[in-house]
Amino acid sequence: MLELLEKAVMTTIGVAAMTQKKAEEMVAEMKDRCKFSEDEGKQFVDKIQNLAKESRAKIQTIAEDEVQKVVDRLGLVSRDDFDRLAKRVEELESRSSN
Repeated sequence: MLELLEKAVMTTIGVAAMTQKKAEEMVAEMKDRCKFSEDEGKQFVDKIQNLAKESRAKIQTIAEDEVQKVVDRLGLVSRDDFDRLAKRVEELESRSSN
């Protein structure tokens, strides 16, 4: 279940990255057609890259929140909780065998 959610998150991030590449291609085309100067083109690409970074960060936050909701709903324990409980069981077993 968690693997499926992880794949969905990675796919979403990949789509955002692909969109950025398409945006850069669009900028190159606009530069030729609209006669953007080098600086104007660079500023536009920088703006699009910043928007893409912000989008990836938002998507990651949303995905992490959704994964946490699913984990909570399914009643799954975290790795830390599991390790803590396993250690406690070992301690109790060693006490009872003495």
